[in-house]
Amino acid sequence: MGSCKQEQQQQTPKPCSTTTVLVQGPILVGAGPSGLAVSASLSKQNIPSLILEKSDCIASLWQHRTYDRLKLHLPKHFCELPFLGFPEHFPKYPTKHQFISYMESYAAHFNIKPRFNQNVHTANFDPLSGFWTVRTDDSVYISRWLIVATGENADPVVPEILGIDRFQGRVVHTSGYKSGFQFRNQRVLVVGCGNSGMEVSLDLCRHNAIPHMVVRNTVHVLPREILGFSTFGIAMALVKWIPLKLVDKILLLAANFTLGNTDQLGLKRPKTGPIELKNATGKTPVLDVGALSQIRCGKIKVMERVKEITRNGARFMDGQEKEFDSIVLATGYKSNVPTWLKSCDFFTKDGMPRFLTAGRERMVFILLASQEEASLERPLTPLILPKTLLISGGQARNYARTLVIPILS
Repeated sequence: MGSCKQEQQQQTPKPCSTTTVLVQGPILVGAGPSGLAVSASLSKQNIPSLILEKSDCIASLWQHRTYDRLKLHLPKHFCELPFLGFPEHFPKYPTKHQFISYMESYAAHFNIKPRFNQNVHTANFDPLSGFWTVRTDDSVYISRWLIVATGENADPVVPEILGIDRFQGRVVHTSGYKSGFQFRNQRVLVVGCGNSGMEVSLDLCRHNAIPHMVVRNTVHVLPREILGFSTFGIAMALVKWIPLKLVDKILLLAANFTLGNTDQLGLKRPKTGPIELKNATGKTPVLDVGALSQIRCGKIKVMERVKEITRNGARFMDGQEKEFDSIVLATGYKSNVPTWLKSCDFFTKDGMPRFLTAGRERMVFILLASQEEASLERPLTPLILPKTLLISGGQARNYARTLVIPILS
């Protein structure tokens, strides 16, 4: 691997040296669940591969950018990677640290050794040679195949909020939030009411903070379980037999029976059902793990959209003005693939694939979907990037073995 050392005596720095590596099998970008799953599936077919990971560890999102109380939202059997299940003693909903341990054991079991600290800057395909050239800080990698396994959640989304630059308190995205202990006894504005916003607000309550959660859009809140069974599992079983719209109606009836009318709590539901909405927009329903009870008893305050941030707090669209000590941005993540995957116009500004069907003679499967979408057994989304595969967590788990087929051919 190339190095870039500068002698202190020299006034003019030496240019960075780069190493060129010809990779025999596919190049995989990302050492999260997706990259590990596909690498293991390739190795089962005796196909070598090389994973490039921009961070210093496996599953860097889980290790560096998640809060301490995080658990899997789905039962563990929905989250297993191919060929190796979770340890039997793990609970139904493994903790963050248990999931990290599982992925590290998975990599060791299949002898997967990513190259760390390899931040991909560009990936270009040469149609004349039929090879991809992938450039990192210190190396150039060349291969016939590129598999992008970075998922949807690469970069934090930080919205523009009027006045936030003049706020005197602390502002942190959930990617930098670890525990409510850091905010104990504070008044905290939580911007966003998705799964992260709900869980962070709940965590803040448990550390005697006073969270005010901003609801910017309509949101579906579902119970994590119905009569002891995973809501997600029930939905996946039903969708195989009855129309999607009917599945949504059943889920909403169960949610209203279990959770009550969330509209009365300031959490208005979209007109489109939760599964149909996920398919159409990628917006994931919230699985309640206790936040609703704290909203009902007033420990989590639900607020309308923010009009502007002041030096000591915020003004809201309904005319209220409140003081806050800190602000937590639970505003989600986006894919960064369009910033470095060149020579294509197949992505929206949010990094989601456009639904194109032309060019089937060069088609390979491009997958960019979440865990929930994968289990819906949706058709794979065809795009026309040559010799490229894009995948993320759930799709990797369900389709990693299938993805080997075009490489073998």
